[in-house]
Amino acid sequence: MLTRRHIRVKVMQSIYAMQQNQSNDLDQELKFLTQSTAEMQHLYLLITALFTQLYTLANEQNQLMQKKYTATAEEKAFLRKLTSNLLLKSIAENTTLQETIETTKMNLWDINGEYVKIIYKRIIESDTYQQYSATKDSSFEEDKKFIIRIYEEIIAPDEKIYDYISDYNLTWSDDYPVINTFIIRLLNGLEPNSKESYLNPPLYKNADLKEFMTDLFKKTALNDSNFGQYIIDKPSKWDVERIAIIDQILLKMAICEFVKFPSIPIKVTINEYLEIAKEYSTDKSATFINGILNQVLLELQEKNQIKKIGRGLQ
Repeated sequence: MLTRRHIRVKVMQSIYAMQQNQSNDLDQELKFLTQSTAEMQHLYLLITALFTQLYTLANEQNQLMQKKYTATAEEKAFLRKLTSNLLLKSIAENTTLQETIETTKMNLWDINGEYVKIIYKRIIESDTYQQYSATKDSSFEEDKKFIIRIYEEIIAPDEKIYDYISDYNLTWSDDYPVINTFIIRLLNGLEPNSKESYLNPPLYKNADLKEFMTDLFKKTALNDSNFGQYIIDKPSKWDVERIAIIDQILLKMAICEFVKFPSIPIKVTINEYLEIAKEYSTDKSATFINGILNQVLLELQEKNQIKKIGRGLQ
């Protein structure tokens, strides 16, 4: 589920919180980082549970409509379309996924059904659904495109859903955009013959990824002063005290990867932190960070302090 970029963002957020709280308890902060990262999987399960509840509600409303004597054939066909959506059905009938949702108690929509009804109503009344319901036949690919579009246009931007998620778990407000991006990518890759485990991905693809998170957090925090000196020493019009806190953290994390992570290519490190800066910091941050990192890189190379393992990593 998590990529290295996701992990870099979580480490950045944890170091920021650590500095804001003026905490020196590294073990406690690392424990919080690990727990908050694990909660990202719960957030994913909560969203997939919402898909399941939408499918259940659609079936209930469709059954009521089919029994309604005054309903026209067009009205009955209109609601029936959502219940036949193959992607929604694959989620609702995925035994492995549903068991995980049940085990983690992440089907919070059972006791918060009003949110499901709000989303369902918005879907049914949308122009997107009007167009979708007008097609008599559809394929898995067409059904998938519809659900992805509904997710992007209605579910993900919904303020009530966001407020509920943020109130339930404070760290989820920061994780929500990451999970939204992940869900879109996951749904895009879903096929009719995908294994059940595809919709129930592990938090870490491998042990190396979790180790990377722990090492990046610890090594950046423990070398905060040393890495900070590289920023202060750079001749520039920038006043270090005026540099955004997030920019300082991203610079120190990047410097940490330069000198403490021999298997990560320099270009990868620079590109990753520039992208994170564009999303989480100021408009000028990426340009500033790029300039400072290139200066730091030259200094470290001159001092022979960068030791990368593997061909093409320098």
